[in-house]
Formats: sequence, C-alpha cells, structure tokens
Amino acid sequence: MPITVKALQKTAPDQPFRVVEIERRDPRENDVVIDIKAAGICHSDIHTIRNEWGEAHFPLTVGHEIAGIVEAVGENVTKFSVGDRVGVGCMVNSCGQCEQCEAGQEQDCLKGNVGTYNSKDVDGTITQGGYAQKVVVDADFVLTIPDSIDFDVAAPLLCAGITTYSPLARWDSGEGKKVAVLGLGGLGHMGVQIAKAQGADVTVLSRSTRKADEAAKLGADRLLATEDDGFFSEHRGEFDLILNTISADIPVDKYLSLLKPHGVMAVVGLPPEAQPLHFGALIGGGKVLTGSNIGGIAETQEMLDFCAEHGIAAVIETIGVDEVDEAYERVVDGKVHFRVVIDTATFEDAEVQA
Repeated sequence: MPITVKALQKTAPDQPFRVVEIERRDPRENDVVIDIKAAGICHSDIHTIRNEWGEAHFPLTVGHEIAGIVEAVGENVTKFSVGDRVGVGCMVNSCGQCEQCEAGQEQDCLKGNVGTYNSKDVDGTITQGGYAQKVVVDADFVLTIPDSIDFDVAAPLLCAGITTYSPLARWDSGEGKKVAVLGLGGLGHMGVQIAKAQGADVTVLSRSTRKADEAAKLGADRLLATEDDGFFSEHRGEFDLILNTISADIPVDKYLSLLKPHGVMAVVGLPPEAQPLHFGALIGGGKVLTGSNIGGIAETQEMLDFCAEHGIAAVIETIGVDEVDEAYERVVDGKVHFRVVIDTATFEDAEVQA
C-alpha cells in the first residue's frame, strides 16, 4: 500500500509553502523506506520552485539533502536494515546500464538520471523531494551516514559536500597544492574544510576581508580580498586549483590569471547569465576551465566517510516547517550562515492545510 505522509508543497512559484499529505509509492522489492530526520535547503530547491530553471511540475515538494533512519526494506535489499542511519542526495535512479552508470558516474547517466524531485521517475510519476516525513527510494541510491555525523549537519553533505568534494578529488587537491576557494558561502565553506583536510594550502577569495575570521575557523590559511588594489597582478600565477563556488558574474579571464601554468579552475557555482571568456586566458599556460556537478553514489559515500574521518560537517541553522518561506528569502539575500536545515520533527504538530 502507498504511504501517506505530511510534506511541504507549493502549487505555484508565487504561492507559499503549505503542509499537505502526499503519497509515497508502495515500497518495491529493492526499496528502502526512510523516516526523514533532517532535510537541507539547497539553492537549487529555490531555483526549481521559482521556475528559474524552467517550468516546474506543480504541485511540488522539493529537497535533495535528506538524512534519516531506515524504517523498512524491500525483500531484495541486503545492504540496509531497519534502524540504519542513511541519506539520499540529488538523484534516486538512473538507467544502470550505460557506460557512465557502469563507471559509477550515475549523475552523468546517458539516458538522464532521475532527480530526487521534479523529475520523471521510471514509473512515469514526478518525484517528490525530502521536505517531508518519509521517502521511499531505491536502495542503490541510498547512502550510509556514519555514526559520528549528526543528521542535521549530515543533510547538506548530500549536495554541498559532494559538489565540492568531487572536483577537489578529481583535480588532485592535497599535500603541496595551493588551492583557492572563490566564495565563502554554502558551497565554499565545505570546499575550505575538505581541501584543508586533504592537506592543501587553502586560500579563500572574497570581495572583502569581512569573512576573514570565519575562513580561519573553517581551516583556511588566509583570506584575500579580490577588490583590493592590484590584487590580480600581485597574485598572478599563484594557485594550482581554484574552486569557483559563486553563482554571480565574475571577470573569468582575470581569475584564470591567478592560476599557475597547467592550473585548473573548477566551476560549481552556476551564474544565471553567460560569462565572458577569451580563449587566450586558457591557451597561455595551458590552463583548464572545467565544471563539476555532484558525483556518483560510490564517490558520495567516499565523501561521507572522509568527512566522518576528518570531523567535517556543514555549518547550519535549523528551522521548523513553518519557517521555510522566510528562509528562502534569507538564502537568496546571502544572510544564511552557511546552510539551513529543516527539522522534520516539526511536521508532527503542523496542521494539514486544505
């Protein structure tokens, strides 16, 4: 039988969230039923629900940073048991057969992965996300949350954590490397912690020195103000890797000049407008400009285990289900420090709205 749960839902971009009851599918033989304890708010949720990335499928429940406890498993599930601490990130299915899926890169499935929300599932229904009491997910897309990481600080790792971990791992951040993290927000604060734990010398690049103390607390070796006079000439050719986490217009050529020859700028922030680029900024010094978008299931588990080993967690504030609309405005205004997580226990006393 389908499972009925409380969830936060929007019926249109300009409508407020409301508490409703939605149906989760009747668990299949390879499914895991998860009692959600914490659901992170990602800027992607906001872009989606406001139709900024195309027309969303309303009514819609978003949320792809999900942490909770296994409540039930299908008869073919052997990896998880009732009571296990688990998480779900940005995708809940893929074809499982293409070369990308077979290589553990399900996020790049050639037939398109199934997103945790606003995506057509294998049964033709539209997926509904984690701003809810429970979720039903194929076991192959469920992750183990180590005991040392609390649910609330673990939830953002399922998006922000893997989004920053994957390019840092791919482009060999570590001992002897000088890594610059551009932007100290929801993604940047994770990038700083991960790069430092990998052994890199870590610099935060921010417009001013206002966040210098915060950067230091996260482990950064220094913060440089990009608006200082002579900044780009003074630090030309200094970094092996720049992790660009900001979703705003930047002078790309100038930032590429900060790289050493053969250095890499990995972009994980997505500005709404196209960015200018002269190929000479890449050709001179043989530099690399690349993008990255989360990681596969195996790499996401690797990231969770790495964070547990090194004591890395998202810096969060926790809110109730009645505070999400207000939290969205603060996220957009850059007034969140650094991620917001919904305490799903607050659904218990929330009244269902007709």
